[in-house]
Amino acid sequence: MHLILFFLFAGFCLAGAINLLLQTHPINSALSLIVVMTSLAVLYLLLGAEFLAIAQIIVYSGAVMVLFTFVVMLLNAGREERTLGSRAAARVGFPAVVVIFAVLATIVLHMQGIGSAHFGQGLSNAPGQSNLELLSQVLFHELLLPFEVTSVLILIAILGAVALAHVEGSKIPESGRTAEK
Repeated sequence: MHLILFFLFAGFCLAGAINLLLQTHPINSALSLIVVMTSLAVLYLLLGAEFLAIAQIIVYSGAVMVLFTFVVMLLNAGREERTLGSRAAARVGFPAVVVIFAVLATIVLHMQGIGSAHFGQGLSNAPGQSNLELLSQVLFHELLLPFEVTSVLILIAILGAVALAHVEGSKIPESGRTAEK
């Protein structure tokens, strides 16, 4: 049953990621990203990482996607125009993604054969220790600086988007007003 659910939600994740790339409207891309994030949460749940699954749904599928959607709507982005550059990027980008994926898959398969025990050192649970304790120890002790830098970068990106969307002396356009009689 776990294998069937894994392949089902891995398929949803891949389909959502491909749809994210193919969409021309930013809101549709954001909705596809929600599908990807929710599918990842189910995959975490299947791996026995309940805390990560709930955090994935609350933080990424909820809060971050609300912020992304808010920024997209604030910028009033419409449909993306197709240019020669986007077509050339598609012709070069897809083969490049396949090559990068092949290289990463080769590295992962090679590392599994060499020393998979090396990667698991220091990450096994003590007899009385839960997954949540282990995760918090890694996240808030060993990875504290990257965790905090990421939160500051997200804050700066949101402030930058608001600053770009703000125009001095801007008023509601005539098309946005209701007819007054």
